[in-house]
Amino acid sequence: MKKISLSCFVAVVALCVFSGCSPKQPEKDYTWLKQGIETAALQLKFTVAEIGDSIRLPRSIWTGYDTDFLCRQLDKKQLTGKDSARLKPIHDNLGSRRYCFSIYDWTSGFFPGNLWLAYQLTGDESLRESAVKFTNYLYPLREYKGTHDIGFMMNCSYGNANRLSPADSVRSALIQTADNLCGRFNPEIGCIRSWNFGKWNFPVIIDNMMNLDLLFYATRLTGDDKYKELALTHARTTMKNHFRDDYSSYHVVSYNNDGTVEKKCTHQGKSDTSSWARGQAWGLYGYTSCYRESKDVQFLRQAENIASLIMRRVKTEDAVPLWDYDAPDTPQTPRDASAAAITASALIELSTLVEDGQAYMEYAGKLLKSLSSDGYLAKPGTNRGFVLMHSTGSLPNGSEIDTPLNYADYYYLEALLRYMQVKEIDYKHI
Repeated sequence: MKKISLSCFVAVVALCVFSGCSPKQPEKDYTWLKQGIETAALQLKFTVAEIGDSIRLPRSIWTGYDTDFLCRQLDKKQLTGKDSARLKPIHDNLGSRRYCFSIYDWTSGFFPGNLWLAYQLTGDESLRESAVKFTNYLYPLREYKGTHDIGFMMNCSYGNANRLSPADSVRSALIQTADNLCGRFNPEIGCIRSWNFGKWNFPVIIDNMMNLDLLFYATRLTGDDKYKELALTHARTTMKNHFRDDYSSYHVVSYNNDGTVEKKCTHQGKSDTSSWARGQAWGLYGYTSCYRESKDVQFLRQAENIASLIMRRVKTEDAVPLWDYDAPDTPQTPRDASAAAITASALIELSTLVEDGQAYMEYAGKLLKSLSSDGYLAKPGTNRGFVLMHSTGSLPNGSEIDTPLNYADYYYLEALLRYMQVKEIDYKHI
């Protein structure tokens, strides 16, 4: 499999989109790929038009739930205490678009990121203009220190902006954000703190592996290895404490002040010992990135072992996983298209980093074809403007169950972009 660095993804695809080069033409039917890209562009334009000049960032669609359903999914007779603390369906809003509560919502960077990726895929200037507009809304985040998710929030928006439309203010915002993320690192523990809420002493979640890319990018922007080294230290500590013998991951590991483990549990999975589907995808993506940046073989082995776990444990015919690998295997159990999209994007990159990555590329292709089918890809003008259907956000908390999610769309578009780059496909010639 052809090896290519992440930094080349932007350069190669941008060259093909904007300079009119003619890479190798598709030998297969990529109608599904074209449909996915064009649907995404139409849906995003539809959403931008509906939002108008209001400062709102789409997140998902309000969906309802039944507590009996939640009990069955969680294998509990009834929901009490912490399980029911956030079960507050808002019936008046059901079916309507759900927006980020503010720019400080952890998902705020994904909609601007979607616009940037769609622009990169199509070369449509109107998408670039919208991307600039919605990215600018997030400028105050450069000063925010309240969560590890500033990596998601700023790298997906400002990171793509700097790659596709660089400016000094964009670069400085990314570096300032990276410094703030470093401020959450505890050298005694060897990790970046994830959350400031809850009863945990020092919670670290597997999702935090995704925020390391901002630190890797900051090293490339500044030439200062301190960002990368801090990120890799976090990755090593997480690899030591988050993973079970089968390479499945806990969601949350909380540490005592001396670096010992306080507790291992979940906040979004079926149980403390279950394998939350999106969490496994976060781990795969994060360790693939760590190997790309460090060339440390322990990270490659970790990514390969997580990939093997996912490919072994996902039993659905279309490979789009149930929301938790240990959830009841019934027709009523929600899928998580976001986990599938993250996995596809990670596997495509992993395929370029190993000697023979064909199996990873083929599995990623299967996922992308599933997500690009009528079962998951929305019809233009439907789905409140989101691209994919059938993701699950936080089922135990009764939140975003079987709904579109802005980050499912983001990693789907990123996976399409990576797929095209590796296959040397030009959108104009599909």
